[in-house]
Amino acid sequence: MSGSIWMPPGARPDTLPAVPRQRTAPSWAQPDPLDELAERLDDFIAAAVHPDEIAALLESDGLSDDQIRERYGVKNSFALAEELYERVERRFPEPDGPVHDPWQVGLLGCLLRGVVFALPGLGYVLGAPLLAGPRDDVGLPAGTVPLLASALVGWMWNQGLAHRAYAWLGLGDRSAARRALLLGAPVGALLGALVALTVAGAAHPAAVAFAAGQSVYLGAATALLVMGRERALLTALLPMAAGTVLALVHPVPEPARLILLLGSLAVVAVLGLREVAPLKGRGAASGMRLPPRGRDQPRHSSRRDTAMGPRLSASLPYALFGLATGVLVLYAALGDVLTDEQRSAPAAVALTLSMGPAEWLLYRFRSSSLAGLRSSSTPRAFRRTTVRTVTRCLVGCLVTLLSLSLATSALWPHAPGVSGVRLAGLLLLGVVLWTGLLLQSFGAVLGAATVCCGAALAQTVAWLTHTGSPHWVGLIVHGTAAVAQTALVCALLGRATAHR
Repeated sequence: MSGSIWMPPGARPDTLPAVPRQRTAPSWAQPDPLDELAERLDDFIAAAVHPDEIAALLESDGLSDDQIRERYGVKNSFALAEELYERVERRFPEPDGPVHDPWQVGLLGCLLRGVVFALPGLGYVLGAPLLAGPRDDVGLPAGTVPLLASALVGWMWNQGLAHRAYAWLGLGDRSAARRALLLGAPVGALLGALVALTVAGAAHPAAVAFAAGQSVYLGAATALLVMGRERALLTALLPMAAGTVLALVHPVPEPARLILLLGSLAVVAVLGLREVAPLKGRGAASGMRLPPRGRDQPRHSSRRDTAMGPRLSASLPYALFGLATGVLVLYAALGDVLTDEQRSAPAAVALTLSMGPAEWLLYRFRSSSLAGLRSSSTPRAFRRTTVRTVTRCLVGCLVTLLSLSLATSALWPHAPGVSGVRLAGLLLLGVVLWTGLLLQSFGAVLGAATVCCGAALAQTVAWLTHTGSPHWVGLIVHGTAAVAQTALVCALLGRATAHR
């Protein structure tokens, strides 16, 4: 019967069969939006170690909780992430080529940064005769108050400025980073000089001038360090360092000291200005948009950040962290009731030099955590990996600080024996600084700033009220802050999104 048309019984042969009405598919046959989303994000979901990674991706795509409830029938992005995590089987495919690791840095570069951090301290040795005079009302050497006030303002301002410039670099806009440094560095230098002038009191005008030069240096050095010009900064500081070494073995006239200080300052300022100024001849490079660099990428960036730039308020916690850690380091540097700078100078030098290796160990941890994300198949396994890694890095940081502290105490002229309480307080301060940097890299700078500000305030109150021995106060304050920040780090170690 091929070629014949089947007709229902009773139908007339001269009429065509009725076209059947299209039926609506039952609700159970409708495609599930969750299945469609899981299929679209299959590769990412399969490689996720924890649902929080998926939630972060959903939020970065701009999905609000209202949209999620309307489209997928779940409460929020975290509930949706958990549902997707359950629907997709875990797979961890090996990449086709070499894995990109933005946290890979060389040890030599970090050691160079540590030396660059420490070398400016030689300027105080070279300029000491220029600041000679009677102690002030609180027993500090002449000119110390304006120098300290200017330094603290500079550390606070330039820490926030560096974050803003790095945020622009993370968004790929190098010219915007230059503009931020070009505008921000002079403002910070002026603010530091004004603060020094305000608190100078009866201090010699040379102290105010020295503090103003210190503020200019901090702004210019920040610009060079952010733009990756450590070698240029080191070269500019070498004449001053050589003059300081010469002054330790042979008297150097005051005019020569002044020339060395002003010469290095002028070179650093010119290099910093040249690096950030929109000079002719940069060509298209001055306005090009670079691909984001991993360690410069701001945490939790959004489309608004990309379109309008990073918010100014986002840099405030970094500025507060810089101020608080500056206060803690100054207390460690000035030592016994802030009256005997010779006793604690080796500790300050060791702490500053250790920042280079500490930075490298931080990068090593972040690099290892990325490798742990690729090799771990469960959140528990990933947490075990990160705990072991952070423990090794923290121990390495403390061993480095201990070695530098013992070496500088042995080599420093007329330095007393190392006190156990002082050394313990210094090591705990090292823990505070390193865990604070780690929290910053996790995007939890607000927690680090809160802990460090509390510690700095407590130590200041203890000094003003003459409560207890400075060494024991430092030990207690640093120990409490170290415990608090270590707890914050432990709370974040198992969160895969903190390591992306």
